[in-house]
Amino acid sequence: MSDEQQKRESPPHPIEGGAPDGVVDPLQLLSVVIPARDEEGCIRSSVEHLHLELRLKEVPHEIVVVDDGSSDRTWAILSEMANSLPALKPVQNLGEHGFGLAIRHGIDQSTGDAVVIMMADESDDCRDVVRYWNLLNEGFDAVFGSRFVKGGGVVDYPWFKLFLNRTANHLIRFLFRIKLNDTTNAFKAYRRTTLDGCRPFLSPHFNLTVELPLKSIARGYSWVVIPITWRNRRTGLAKLKVREMGSRYFFIVAYVWLEKYFSRGDYAKPEKL
Repeated sequence: MSDEQQKRESPPHPIEGGAPDGVVDPLQLLSVVIPARDEEGCIRSSVEHLHLELRLKEVPHEIVVVDDGSSDRTWAILSEMANSLPALKPVQNLGEHGFGLAIRHGIDQSTGDAVVIMMADESDDCRDVVRYWNLLNEGFDAVFGSRFVKGGGVVDYPWFKLFLNRTANHLIRFLFRIKLNDTTNAFKAYRRTTLDGCRPFLSPHFNLTVELPLKSIARGYSWVVIPITWRNRRTGLAKLKVREMGSRYFFIVAYVWLEKYFSRGDYAKPEKL
């Protein structure tokens, strides 16, 4: 059996996340939030491939692409596509720019009761979005993809970034006593109620990718892990600047750690009546 078949046929990995709630109402709309800055070389194919996959699998959806101050033709391409693709909802982040700020703006502009955060460069697999949707519909509050469990994988990951990634994730696992081993990955899914329960959002940059899952876990929302595959971008430039992000990651990890162990449950998921 190939690695791809193994990933598709293997069950999810319910790592310490707890079982989903009992009977839940079916979700009505999936919002895929995609931050984009200077992505003219790939944004058209990213949106088209995603829309095709979701349409074929009959997933009701909107695609919210947030132009985060692009200086190329990204916004022009999105505006043109929106004329013939009703599911596409392009918006501009006209305030302060930043990866986390763009995602926060996209979440606020989206209307679905489920949200997937996805990269613009086709590094994430559209088929995994469908798997996220299905698991959210089983009642999980959040679904986390991992590239480092059986069935997952990375393609062309720069070795230095991979080393830093594994070091940071091992530290997070130790601090929070969890088995989730890919917390820093942006590609994750949440029910709207989970995201609302994680407010206020603090991170303006890539550290939002850590803030959202750690808050979900610390506040008692149910979650599940599935294997995913990541492929390095084929066009454009990577936006993550490692030197700039170290202290910001540390800040948000420390913040949520203090909340988890010292807030006495003040921010926990509300009990169902």
